[in-house]
Amino acid sequence: MLEPLAPRLLDARARKGKEDPVRVDERLGVTRIPRPDGDLIWLHGVSVGESLSLLPVVERLRKARPDLTVLVTSGTVTSATLLCRRLPSGVIHQYAPVDAPGAVAAFLDHWRPTAAVFVESELWPNLILAAKARGVKLVLASARITQKTADGWRRFPGAARRILAAFDRVLPQDHLSGVRLESLGARIDGHVNLKLAGDAPPHDPAAFTRLSAAIGDRAVVVAASTHDGEEIAIVRAMDKLSDRLCLILVPRHPDRSPAIAAALTRDGYRFALRSEGRELDRDTDLYVADTLGEMGLFLRVADVVVMGGSFSAALEKPPVGGHNPLEPARLGKPAVTGPDMTNWAAVTEHLVQAGGLAIVEAPWDLPAVVAPLLDDPKAAKAMGERARRAAAEAGSGLDRLLEVLHPLLPPAPPRGRR
Repeated sequence: MLEPLAPRLLDARARKGKEDPVRVDERLGVTRIPRPDGDLIWLHGVSVGESLSLLPVVERLRKARPDLTVLVTSGTVTSATLLCRRLPSGVIHQYAPVDAPGAVAAFLDHWRPTAAVFVESELWPNLILAAKARGVKLVLASARITQKTADGWRRFPGAARRILAAFDRVLPQDHLSGVRLESLGARIDGHVNLKLAGDAPPHDPAAFTRLSAAIGDRAVVVAASTHDGEEIAIVRAMDKLSDRLCLILVPRHPDRSPAIAAALTRDGYRFALRSEGRELDRDTDLYVADTLGEMGLFLRVADVVVMGGSFSAALEKPPVGGHNPLEPARLGKPAVTGPDMTNWAAVTEHLVQAGGLAIVEAPWDLPAVVAPLLDDPKAAKAMGERARRAAAEAGSGLDRLLEVLHPLLPPAPPRGRR
């Protein structure tokens, strides 16, 4: 009944920067891109983390089945921007259609996928049931469901069972999610956490050379994926360390840059913003890397990484749940995080037990852990190597997903033919 309002609502979101005005019709299932001939597999992740976790799946599928066209959909402007930069040539990106019958039908009529992989908690009834009705093989991978969400679905047990029964395979990312999904009627086929798979984030080698030269012999702390209040708290904490320290802030949402700059200016700090085209130089000790897609660059120059999104309780902010500590670990970087890592609880525990990640209660506790690592490069390197090994051990879930997906795919053509 509400579907006729969708174009108007999408246009309003586009005016607020929440939709891409050039591609907003994709949200209604309309596209300018022709569908290639042959079989097509569809991968979907709604936001940045889920979408990026699909990149290793794309790479492995392309190597194993070059005959298949791969379509990747996502739901946010930020995720689309990053995917368009990082997806291999020949892989198609589209915005996912809104979950309305007409938009879903237009999307499926055009793309006609053979199989689809939904990541994490994307349980859109129209999209899932319409795809199933058309014979699409469906996999729910790296599925995560909170107790609150599970309790909400229990108010509609019949709908929950019907939606989950549409999936040919369900692979939760952890034991608790598996228990909750089973209680709602899902049949579990093992566990896969795609965010544990993959390679280190990419970087521009030329930019790395310039950045390293500008840093010189200074120690570098990178505060990665920071949220509201964390930047100024971390800057104040790092004030207690050496004057030669170079601190790089990489906010999770670069559009917060004006608020970060205002807070730093208010407290009298001198800094440079990357979004203004200013490069880090020898006179810059505080650098705000407020751009997208460059996390791999800044992690590579770090001596120690502080994981943002993890200090909400100490700062009296809404909980975030932390961000992926495997990103610095894959690069062999010692890292420190706050206590709020609920979205990455199992990974955090694994890295802490391996000795590759440290936890502090609040930003002002950081110097006690960071200073010894900066003072003892050998200890920092050893901690980073422990993190690297632990990250490699954690990343085996991708093999399990491909093993499960293989029998659901159409047969490969004879060699030499596509």
